[in-house]
Amino acid sequence: MYLFDCTLRDGANVIGNGFDERLTKMMLEGLIRSHIKVIEMGNCLGLGAYEANRSIAPLTDLEYLKLIQPYLKQATIGMFMGVANTKEENIALGAEYGLGFLRIGANAGDGAKAVEGIRRVKKHGLRCHYSMMKGYILSAEELAEEAAMLEEAGLDEITIMDSAGTMLPHQVSEYVAAMVKKVSIPVGFHGHNNLGLSVANALAAREAGAESLDCGLLGMARSAGNCATELAAAVFQRVGLCQEVDLGELLRFIDHELAPAMKAYGYRANVIPLDLVYGLSGCHSSFASLFKTVAQEKGVDLYELIIKVSALNRKDPSRELMEETAEAIRGGGDR
Repeated sequence: MYLFDCTLRDGANVIGNGFDERLTKMMLEGLIRSHIKVIEMGNCLGLGAYEANRSIAPLTDLEYLKLIQPYLKQATIGMFMGVANTKEENIALGAEYGLGFLRIGANAGDGAKAVEGIRRVKKHGLRCHYSMMKGYILSAEELAEEAAMLEEAGLDEITIMDSAGTMLPHQVSEYVAAMVKKVSIPVGFHGHNNLGLSVANALAAREAGAESLDCGLLGMARSAGNCATELAAAVFQRVGLCQEVDLGELLRFIDHELAPAMKAYGYRANVIPLDLVYGLSGCHSSFASLFKTVAQEKGVDLYELIIKVSALNRKDPSRELMEETAEAIRGGGDR
Protein backbone atom coordinates (compact mmCIF):
# COMPACT_ATOMS: atom_id res chain seq x y z
CA MET A 1 0.00 0.00 0.00
CA TYR A 2 1.30 3.45 -0.86
CA LEU A 3 -0.09 6.97 -0.52
CA PHE A 4 -0.85 8.83 -3.75
CA ASP A 5 -0.89 12.47 -2.71
CA CYS A 6 -3.27 14.67 -4.72
CA THR A 7 -3.01 17.87 -2.70
CA LEU A 8 -1.26 19.82 -5.44
CA ARG A 9 -4.03 18.99 -7.91
CA ASP A 10 -7.37 18.18 -6.24
CA GLY A 11 -6.41 20.06 -3.07
CA ALA A 12 -6.11 23.36 -4.89
CA ASN A 13 -9.89 23.39 -5.28
CA VAL A 14 -10.03 24.95 -1.81
CA ILE A 15 -8.49 28.18 -3.17
CA GLY A 16 -9.05 28.08 -6.94
CA ASN A 17 -7.75 26.12 -9.92
CA GLY A 18 -4.20 25.59 -8.69
CA PHE A 19 -1.59 26.59 -6.13
CA ASP A 20 0.97 29.33 -6.72
CA GLU A 21 4.71 28.74 -6.99
CA ARG A 22 5.41 29.31 -3.28
CA LEU A 23 2.80 26.87 -2.01
CA THR A 24 3.62 24.31 -4.70
CA LYS A 25 7.30 24.25 -3.74
CA MET A 26 6.47 24.19 -0.04
CA MET A 27 4.22 21.16 -0.40
CA LEU A 28 6.54 19.29 -2.76
CA GLU A 29 9.40 19.71 -0.32
CA GLY A 30 7.30 18.82 2.73
CA LEU A 31 5.95 15.67 1.10
CA ILE A 32 9.38 14.57 -0.10
CA ARG A 33 10.94 15.14 3.34
CA SER A 34 8.15 13.00 4.79
CA HIS A 35 8.90 10.22 2.28
CA ILE A 36 5.59 10.56 0.45
CA LYS A 37 6.88 10.35 -3.05
CA VAL A 38 4.01 9.73 -5.47
CA ILE A 39 2.56 13.16 -6.12
CA GLU A 40 -0.06 14.48 -8.53
CA MET A 41 0.15 18.21 -9.20
CA GLY A 42 -0.81 21.04 -11.53
CA ASN A 43 -4.08 22.56 -12.67
CA CYS A 44 -7.14 21.20 -10.85
CA LEU A 45 -8.74 20.15 -14.13
CA GLY A 46 -5.51 18.72 -15.42
CA LEU A 47 -3.00 19.09 -18.20
CA GLY A 48 -4.45 21.04 -21.11
CA ALA A 49 -7.36 22.50 -19.13
CA TYR A 50 -5.83 25.98 -18.79
CA GLU A 51 -6.47 26.65 -22.47
CA ALA A 52 -9.17 24.14 -23.38
CA ASN A 53 -11.43 24.67 -20.36
CA ARG A 54 -10.37 28.19 -19.34
CA SER A 55 -9.27 26.72 -16.00
CA ILE A 56 -7.03 29.66 -15.18
CA ALA A 57 -4.60 28.72 -12.41
CA PRO A 58 -1.73 30.79 -10.95
CA LEU A 59 0.66 28.98 -13.32
CA THR A 60 0.29 27.55 -16.80
CA ASP A 61 1.02 23.88 -17.51
CA LEU A 62 4.43 24.80 -18.85
CA GLU A 63 5.24 26.86 -15.76
CA TYR A 64 4.23 23.97 -13.47
CA LEU A 65 6.35 21.58 -15.52
CA LYS A 66 9.38 23.83 -15.29
CA LEU A 67 8.86 24.32 -11.56
CA ILE A 68 9.01 20.58 -10.77
CA GLN A 69 12.28 19.90 -12.60
CA PRO A 70 14.52 20.04 -9.47
CA TYR A 71 12.28 17.50 -7.73
CA LEU A 72 11.92 14.82 -10.40
CA LYS A 73 14.78 12.70 -9.05
CA GLN A 74 13.36 12.84 -5.54
CA ALA A 75 9.78 11.73 -6.21
CA THR A 76 7.42 10.33 -8.84
CA ILE A 77 5.55 13.43 -9.94
CA GLY A 78 2.76 13.37 -12.48
CA MET A 79 -0.31 15.17 -13.73
CA PHE A 80 -3.99 14.46 -14.23
CA MET A 81 -5.72 15.05 -17.55
CA GLY A 82 -9.38 14.92 -18.48
CA VAL A 83 -10.22 12.46 -21.23
CA ALA A 84 -11.09 15.29 -23.63
CA ASN A 85 -7.59 16.73 -23.25
CA THR A 86 -5.64 13.53 -24.06
CA LYS A 87 -4.30 15.19 -27.16
CA GLU A 88 -0.92 14.49 -28.71
CA GLU A 89 0.51 17.91 -27.90
CA ASN A 90 -0.47 17.74 -24.21
CA ILE A 91 0.96 14.26 -23.70
CA ALA A 92 4.13 15.14 -25.62
CA LEU A 93 4.63 18.17 -23.37
CA GLY A 94 4.37 16.04 -20.23
CA ALA A 95 6.82 13.51 -21.64
CA GLU A 96 9.28 16.21 -22.70
CA TYR A 97 9.42 17.56 -19.14
CA GLY A 98 9.92 14.17 -17.52
CA LEU A 99 6.60 13.46 -15.80
CA GLY A 100 6.56 10.19 -13.87
CA PHE A 101 2.99 9.44 -14.98
CA LEU A 102 -0.12 10.86 -16.57
CA ARG A 103 -3.48 9.99 -15.04
CA ILE A 104 -6.47 10.13 -17.37
CA GLY A 105 -9.85 10.80 -15.81
CA ALA A 106 -13.32 10.02 -17.14
CA ASN A 107 -16.70 9.23 -15.68
CA ALA A 108 -17.52 5.58 -15.10
CA GLY A 109 -19.00 4.19 -18.30
CA ASP A 110 -16.97 6.50 -20.54
CA GLY A 111 -13.85 4.35 -20.64
CA ALA A 112 -14.04 3.73 -24.39
CA LYS A 113 -13.34 7.43 -24.90
CA ALA A 114 -9.98 7.03 -23.15
CA VAL A 115 -8.53 4.11 -25.12
CA GLU A 116 -6.73 6.25 -27.70
CA GLY A 117 -5.45 8.55 -24.96
CA ILE A 118 -4.00 5.61 -23.05
CA ARG A 119 -2.25 4.44 -26.19
CA ARG A 120 -0.81 7.92 -26.77
CA VAL A 121 0.52 8.10 -23.21
CA LYS A 122 2.19 4.71 -23.60
CA LYS A 123 3.57 5.66 -27.01
CA HIS A 124 5.42 8.54 -25.33
CA GLY A 125 6.95 6.15 -22.79
CA LEU A 126 4.97 7.37 -19.79
CA ARG A 127 3.30 5.35 -17.07
CA CYS A 128 -0.47 5.66 -17.51
CA HIS A 129 -2.91 5.79 -14.59
CA TYR A 130 -6.67 6.12 -14.90
CA SER A 131 -9.37 7.55 -12.63
CA MET A 132 -12.87 6.11 -12.86
CA MET A 133 -14.74 9.17 -11.68
CA LYS A 134 -18.16 8.68 -10.06
CA GLY A 135 -17.42 4.98 -9.93
CA TYR A 136 -20.63 4.31 -7.97
CA ILE A 137 -22.87 5.06 -10.99
CA LEU A 138 -22.09 1.57 -12.30
CA SER A 139 -22.37 -1.70 -10.44
CA ALA A 140 -19.19 -3.22 -9.07
CA GLU A 141 -19.24 -5.85 -11.83
CA GLU A 142 -19.81 -3.29 -14.60
CA LEU A 143 -17.00 -1.11 -13.32
CA ALA A 144 -14.66 -4.10 -13.18
CA GLU A 145 -15.53 -5.02 -16.77
CA GLU A 146 -14.67 -1.51 -17.90
CA ALA A 147 -11.38 -1.69 -15.99
CA ALA A 148 -10.48 -4.91 -17.82
CA MET A 149 -11.11 -3.20 -21.15
CA LEU A 150 -8.84 -0.31 -20.16
CA GLU A 151 -6.13 -2.71 -19.02
CA GLU A 152 -6.14 -4.26 -22.48
CA ALA A 153 -5.43 -0.80 -23.92
CA GLY A 154 -2.15 -0.70 -21.97
CA LEU A 155 -3.15 0.92 -18.68
CA ASP A 156 -0.67 0.58 -15.77
CA GLU A 157 -2.88 1.40 -12.75
CA ILE A 158 -6.54 2.19 -12.16
CA THR A 159 -8.34 4.10 -9.39
CA ILE A 160 -11.96 3.92 -8.30
CA MET A 161 -13.16 7.42 -7.45
CA ASP A 162 -15.92 8.03 -4.92
CA SER A 163 -16.32 11.53 -6.32
CA ALA A 164 -19.32 12.50 -4.19
CA GLY A 165 -18.17 10.85 -0.97
CA THR A 166 -21.31 8.73 -1.05
CA MET A 167 -19.95 5.20 -0.70
CA LEU A 168 -20.12 3.18 2.52
CA PRO A 169 -17.27 0.88 3.62
CA HIS A 170 -19.05 -2.32 2.55
CA GLN A 171 -19.61 -0.83 -0.91
CA VAL A 172 -15.96 0.17 -1.20
CA SER A 173 -15.00 -3.39 -0.29
CA GLU A 174 -17.37 -4.79 -2.90
CA TYR A 175 -16.13 -2.53 -5.70
CA VAL A 176 -12.44 -2.94 -4.97
CA ALA A 177 -12.68 -6.69 -4.55
CA ALA A 178 -14.55 -7.08 -7.83
CA MET A 179 -11.95 -5.05 -9.69
CA VAL A 180 -8.94 -6.73 -8.08
CA LYS A 181 -10.41 -10.07 -9.17
CA LYS A 182 -10.90 -8.85 -12.74
CA VAL A 183 -7.62 -7.08 -13.55
CA SER A 184 -3.92 -7.77 -13.01
CA ILE A 185 -2.83 -4.12 -12.69
CA PRO A 186 -2.83 -2.29 -9.32
CA VAL A 187 -6.16 -0.91 -8.12
CA GLY A 188 -6.40 2.31 -6.11
CA PHE A 189 -9.15 4.18 -4.29
CA HIS A 190 -9.98 7.90 -4.11
CA GLY A 191 -12.59 8.79 -1.50
CA HIS A 192 -14.15 12.09 -0.52
CA ASN A 193 -15.28 12.82 3.03
CA ASN A 194 -18.85 14.00 2.53
CA LEU A 195 -20.22 11.37 4.92
CA GLY A 196 -17.19 11.50 7.21
CA LEU A 197 -16.13 8.04 6.03
CA SER A 198 -12.94 8.73 4.12
CA VAL A 199 -10.65 6.97 6.61
CA ALA A 200 -13.01 4.02 7.12
CA ASN A 201 -13.33 3.69 3.35
CA ALA A 202 -9.56 3.83 2.97
CA LEU A 203 -9.19 0.89 5.34
CA ALA A 204 -11.97 -1.00 3.58
CA ALA A 205 -10.26 -0.43 0.22
CA ARG A 206 -6.97 -1.77 1.50
CA GLU A 207 -8.56 -4.82 3.10
CA ALA A 208 -10.23 -5.59 -0.23
CA GLY A 209 -6.91 -5.44 -2.09
CA ALA A 210 -6.31 -1.82 -3.10
CA GLU A 211 -2.63 -0.99 -3.50
CA SER A 212 -2.80 2.82 -3.46
CA LEU A 213 -4.86 5.47 -1.72
CA ASP A 214 -5.46 8.98 -2.98
CA CYS A 215 -5.14 11.56 -0.20
CA GLY A 216 -4.62 15.27 0.43
CA LEU A 217 -2.73 17.21 3.07
CA LEU A 218 -5.14 18.62 5.67
CA GLY A 219 -7.84 16.75 3.73
CA MET A 220 -7.72 19.42 1.04
CA ALA A 221 -9.78 18.68 -2.07
CA ARG A 222 -13.02 19.59 -3.75
CA SER A 223 -16.23 19.63 -1.68
CA ALA A 224 -15.76 17.97 1.74
CA GLY A 225 -12.20 17.00 0.85
CA ASN A 226 -10.22 13.79 0.44
CA CYS A 227 -8.90 11.45 3.09
CA ALA A 228 -6.25 13.56 4.83
CA THR A 229 -2.72 12.43 4.01
CA GLU A 230 -1.63 12.66 7.63
CA LEU A 231 -4.64 10.66 8.85
CA ALA A 232 -4.10 8.01 6.18
CA ALA A 233 -0.43 7.70 7.16
CA ALA A 234 -1.26 7.41 10.86
CA VAL A 235 -4.06 4.88 10.43
CA PHE A 236 -2.14 2.70 8.00
CA GLN A 237 0.89 2.74 10.27
CA ARG A 238 -1.37 1.52 13.08
CA VAL A 239 -1.98 -1.62 10.99
CA GLY A 240 1.64 -2.03 9.93
CA LEU A 241 1.52 -0.33 6.52
CA CYS A 242 3.15 2.77 5.03
CA GLN A 243 6.07 2.49 7.45
CA GLU A 244 8.28 4.41 5.04
CA VAL A 245 6.34 7.61 5.78
CA ASP A 246 8.04 9.84 8.37
CA LEU A 247 4.90 10.79 10.25
CA GLY A 248 6.75 13.00 12.73
CA GLU A 249 8.28 15.03 9.92
CA LEU A 250 4.92 15.25 8.18
CA LEU A 251 3.20 16.60 11.28
CA ARG A 252 6.00 19.11 11.92
CA PHE A 253 5.68 20.31 8.33
CA ILE A 254 1.94 20.77 8.76
CA ASP A 255 2.24 22.56 12.10
CA HIS A 256 5.09 24.91 11.20
CA GLU A 257 4.60 25.55 7.48
CA LEU A 258 1.44 24.35 5.79
CA ALA A 259 -1.25 25.08 8.39
CA PRO A 260 -0.04 28.66 8.94
CA ALA A 261 0.12 29.21 5.17
CA MET A 262 -3.43 27.93 4.62
CA LYS A 263 -4.77 29.99 7.52
CA ALA A 264 -4.41 33.00 5.25
CA TYR A 265 -7.03 31.40 2.97
CA GLY A 266 -9.36 30.58 5.86
CA TYR A 267 -8.66 26.85 5.56
CA ARG A 268 -8.17 24.61 8.58
CA ALA A 269 -7.98 20.83 8.87
CA ASN A 270 -10.83 19.04 10.60
CA VAL A 271 -8.28 17.06 12.66
CA ILE A 272 -5.18 18.99 13.69
CA PRO A 273 -1.88 17.13 14.25
CA LEU A 274 -2.12 17.23 18.06
CA ASP A 275 -5.53 15.57 18.05
CA LEU A 276 -4.25 13.04 15.52
CA VAL A 277 -1.42 12.15 17.91
CA TYR A 278 -3.92 11.65 20.75
CA GLY A 279 -5.79 9.16 18.58
CA LEU A 280 -2.66 7.46 17.31
CA SER A 281 -1.24 6.96 20.79
CA GLY A 282 -4.44 6.43 22.78
CA CYS A 283 -3.73 9.47 24.92
CA HIS A 284 -6.73 11.15 26.55
CA SER A 285 -6.69 14.90 25.88
CA SER A 286 -7.22 15.66 29.57
CA PHE A 287 -3.46 15.12 29.99
CA ALA A 288 -2.65 17.80 27.39
CA SER A 289 -1.54 20.56 29.75
CA LEU A 290 0.86 18.34 31.70
CA PHE A 291 2.38 16.88 28.54
CA LYS A 292 2.95 20.36 27.10
CA THR A 293 4.53 21.59 30.33
CA VAL A 294 6.95 18.66 30.57
CA ALA A 295 7.84 18.82 26.86
CA GLN A 296 8.68 22.53 27.19
CA GLU A 297 10.64 22.10 30.42
CA LYS A 298 12.68 19.20 29.04
CA GLY A 299 13.05 20.59 25.53
CA VAL A 300 11.67 17.52 23.74
CA ASP A 301 9.17 17.01 20.94
CA LEU A 302 5.63 17.02 22.34
CA TYR A 303 4.31 14.41 19.92
CA GLU A 304 7.17 12.01 20.55
CA LEU A 305 6.67 12.39 24.29
CA ILE A 306 2.95 11.68 24.06
CA ILE A 307 3.48 8.60 21.91
CA LYS A 308 6.24 7.11 24.07
CA VAL A 309 4.56 7.77 27.40
CA SER A 310 1.25 6.43 26.14
CA ALA A 311 2.94 3.21 25.05
CA LEU A 312 3.74 2.72 28.74
CA ASN A 313 0.60 4.07 30.41
CA ARG A 314 -2.55 5.25 28.66
CA LYS A 315 -4.70 5.23 31.76
CA ASP A 316 -3.15 7.75 34.17
CA PRO A 317 0.41 8.76 33.17
CA SER A 318 2.19 10.61 35.97
CA ARG A 319 4.44 13.63 35.73
CA GLU A 320 7.28 11.42 36.93
CA LEU A 321 6.76 9.01 34.01
CA MET A 322 6.63 11.91 31.56
CA GLU A 323 9.84 13.40 32.93
CA GLU A 324 11.68 10.06 32.88
CA THR A 325 10.56 9.45 29.32
CA ALA A 326 11.60 12.96 28.30
CA GLU A 327 15.06 12.37 29.74
CA ALA A 328 15.31 9.13 27.77
CA ILE A 329 14.33 10.98 24.60
CA ARG A 330 16.97 13.62 25.25
CA GLY A 331 19.50 10.86 25.75
CA GLY A 332 18.57 9.27 22.46
CA GLY A 333 17.22 6.06 23.95
CA ASP A 334 14.06 4.43 25.18
CA ARG A 335 12.88 4.46 28.74
